Amino acid sequence: MVNQPPQRARGVKVLKAVSSPLRLQILNLLFDKSALSYTELMNQLKMNPSRDAGRFAYHLKFMLKADLVEADVEAKKYYLTDLGKMVLDVADRVEKKAFKPRGMLVRTSHLTMEEFDANKIANSLIKEAKVPAELAQKAAKEAEKRLIKSKTKYLTAALIREVVNGILIEKGYEEYRHKLTRVGMPVHEVTASIEAKDQATDSTTLLARAGEAVLGEYTLLNIFPRDIADAHLSGSIHIDSLGTWILKPNEVSHDLRFFFQNGVKLDNPLQTSMEPPSDFESALSIIFNMLLHGSKETNRNQICNYFNVFLAPFAKGAEAERIKENLRLFILNLNQHTEATLVLELSIPKLTLEKEAIGPLGKITGKYGDFLEESQKLASIVLDLFLEENIKKPLFNPKLVIKINEGSLIDEHAKAILLMAHRLAAERGTPYFADMTKKEAENTVFSPSGAKLAADLTGDWETDTLRTGCLGCVTINLPRITQESEKDKNKFFELVRERFEIAARAIGVKNNALKQFGKNSLPFLLKSSGGDTYFRLENSSRIINLAGFKEAVEAFTEKSFSSEESRKFAEEIIQNILAFKQKIGRKHGKRLYPVILSNSEASERLAQLDVEKYGVAKVKFSGTREKPYYSTARRFRIKVAENIVIPPETLEMAQKMKGLNAGGTLDIIELEDAEFKPEMLLDLTRRLIENQSLEFFTYNRIISYCDNCKKSWFGTIHKCPACGSMSALSTFDRFAST
Repeated sequence: MVNQPPQRARGVKVLKAVSSPLRLQILNLLFDKSALSYTELMNQLKMNPSRDAGRFAYHLKFMLKADLVEADVEAKKYYLTDLGKMVLDVADRVEKKAFKPRGMLVRTSHLTMEEFDANKIANSLIKEAKVPAELAQKAAKEAEKRLIKSKTKYLTAALIREVVNGILIEKGYEEYRHKLTRVGMPVHEVTASIEAKDQATDSTTLLARAGEAVLGEYTLLNIFPRDIADAHLSGSIHIDSLGTWILKPNEVSHDLRFFFQNGVKLDNPLQTSMEPPSDFESALSIIFNMLLHGSKETNRNQICNYFNVFLAPFAKGAEAERIKENLRLFILNLNQHTEATLVLELSIPKLTLEKEAIGPLGKITGKYGDFLEESQKLASIVLDLFLEENIKKPLFNPKLVIKINEGSLIDEHAKAILLMAHRLAAERGTPYFADMTKKEAENTVFSPSGAKLAADLTGDWETDTLRTGCLGCVTINLPRITQESEKDKNKFFELVRERFEIAARAIGVKNNALKQFGKNSLPFLLKSSGGDTYFRLENSSRIINLAGFKEAVEAFTEKSFSSEESRKFAEEIIQNILAFKQKIGRKHGKRLYPVILSNSEASERLAQLDVEKYGVAKVKFSGTREKPYYSTARRFRIKVAENIVIPPETLEMAQKMKGLNAGGTLDIIELEDAEFKPEMLLDLTRRLIENQSLEFFTYNRIISYCDNCKKSWFGTIHKCPACGSMSALSTFDRFAST
């Protein structure tokens, strides 16, 4: 017999060691589990200790002699040696060469076709989820085995990711699986969006929805702490505009003077930069371009404060007809291209009276107090245009906010303009009215959402109310808290405080994200001029909205909202929330405000989730069984006698809830189907202001419009009275499901 060299003899011993399926199985177990005891190995192999002990000991001893396995005497565990790992890797490669189906292709996320390679799985795990290299190799190997057994000839990257995620879950590595999750829309949802019969669903809208859906998932998975994400998904809270949460503020309050002085300057050479305006037409062009660029960086409203006041110097000496046609084109362009709010001052307020007026070419042209006549003329023309354009189909964009200060109720010109505004309210219900008669409210800024900015931060109204806005809004589900507290008052308030804290932290996450990524996502708003950034992010308000306040109180007390017991409990809720807000104000920002504001998306989603969770019989909601919602707005119905009257108990409750008005308020007065004369509504507005009953309100009209005969009617109708059409009818209600 020929003697073999020692190296070759050892190699033969190693090959013999892996020639047995049982020994190869032991090596694989030790690779997967890292270390196992004698008993654990036998259990994993499903061997009987009394019957199979001798056979198992023989195979284990063989591998120990071959230096493929080593024993830790103290831990009583067996491990793979480096040689054992190498041999196992060679055995795997031999197996793949022998048994892997030819042509197992992968369609990658980069839209290419590639041969399957397990190393790419391991590399992705290490890069994307920060999985340790050894664990990544094990998961990749296991995934490869399963895919080979499935005999799949055509794979996708998404399918491989699903298999790997399943393996990570099985092995208890949920945190790694969380990081590896791929965000996107299911095929069914994409198909449904494309096939939707919604007339507004054009290609741009589809792309925006898809993008926001993906970014919303990303924010929940990778930006928010787990408790915030879970609170939103479960319906304890609702985070507004989740898809753009880390990219845009909710609302922006503009200062037109900044652009009249500096023009609209952009870094992107493909977009048009504009110099300071030279006349009324170019001033409107500057505003339109400002709003167009701002719309890309704002979730909702952009507010043009003192619209007629700041434009007044450009209207000096211009012909009324020319001004009107320029404004008509401006308003119709806004209606087509961007959401905006034009805030009209009917008489110039005291605080702007002595401010230097910015005129053509950005030059100072006196004081704004010198342009009262032009300011009122512009307000009158804007309202006249809205009346003309609203004759057939309601014009809801741009929105109008009418500021009523002391001069508005005294000056004859201002009163005439105010009557025009109430004619528009009686016919279409579109304007919003703000009571600015109190000294502390003189320069408060209101948004149609109800959010407001007062001079309550630094005391300087320009710094506190202009070039800033609303950062974001999170809505708390109060009826859910009623359910969870089981009518234990202490538990109810404990849960309110817990959800308030979570909501405040969610907005804090947004603030930090905009600080970090704002230069990329907000190049227009955060552009600097002379070292001064235009949008003052740090001055923005943070809104925590309360959904289902009325339903929560009634469910807890089992009494109507107007009952004494319900009123006391409502006051307790407000006091507790304000006390808690005061306590955490420094930590989460001075402009953290609890409010009750209209929000149809939140009110519908939260109510629907509660109905699914608790059953329709156990949930107190508004709306119908098919379309439940929680109240997020104060809505009043008025009685018509000799004068229009709002029920006194309604106004009394509004007074008691004023504690929640610091960050915003909006009262909706429903006109329903009745005819109202402008003089009657103006008289009601005057009485509400004199009694300081409502701070910011609107008269709501539900309008049915027939696209066939181009006519409209008050209220909801199902058949056009003029042409008999049913399919061409559209109903417009600004506050449906709130």
